[in-house]
This record gives sequence, structure tokens and C-alpha cells, in this order.
Amino acid sequence: MAITLDAVYENGALKLTQPLPLQEHEKVRVTVHTAISKARRTAGLMGWKGSAELADRFAVDPELDFPPPPEEP
Repeated sequence: MAITLDAVYENGALKLTQPLPLQEHEKVRVTVHTAISKARRTAGLMGWKGSAELADRFAVDPELDFPPPPEEP
């Protein structure tokens, strides 16, 4: 049986985002694939000619969010 789910690596351990349908002490084999950024997953959809690194910057830079977040009072 193969199960695919997401996890976050924190303090040296993987924290699963949902419980597994397994019995206590059941042995499993784990293969880890790091997440691919949204910019890399969608590369080429809009004819982008820049680098993947620059696309990543545009995708995650909060100053480039649209619409911009509301100003703090």
C-alpha cells in the first residue's frame, strides 16, 4: 500500500499533517521528496524568460503581493 501525504520537518523530526491509517508499531519505508516551489511547478505557463531563482523571489516576496496587505494603523 502506498500513501502520499504532506509533512513539515521541525526540530529533527517530520510532523505529519494528517494521521496515518496504520497499526501501532507497524514498520514502514519512508521516501522523502522536498516540496517544489509554486514558481518551479508553474514554470513555462506564462512564457517567463527569467531564471527560476528570480521567479521564486517574485513568488514569495511579500512586498510584491497583490493586492498589497492593508497598512497598519
